[in-house]
Amino acid sequence: MSIGAGVFLFVLGAVLRFALNVEVGWLDVPLVGNLLMGAGVLVFVLGLVFTFRRRRTVSTRRTVGGRGEVDGVTRTTREVDDPGL
Repeated sequence: MSIGAGVFLFVLGAVLRFALNVEVGWLDVPLVGNLLMGAGVLVFVLGLVFTFRRRRTVSTRRTVGGRGEVDGVTRTTREVDDPGL
């Protein structure tokens, strides 16, 4: 979702900066466009970093039979989001 939001902010900023020719006395429209484009790039890059920053966990499960012998071993590998973020 953050990648799409970053693209949306960048496009909105580009429209305000380059396509709109409106003068408002209390607002500098090209500056707002530049700020939105910068925020869009930042949100896009952070979205990519969080998307590709995944941690791989490996869990091993052993099942023990009636006489204490190991019947089977199951090894599962899955990717989990980094809980530290």
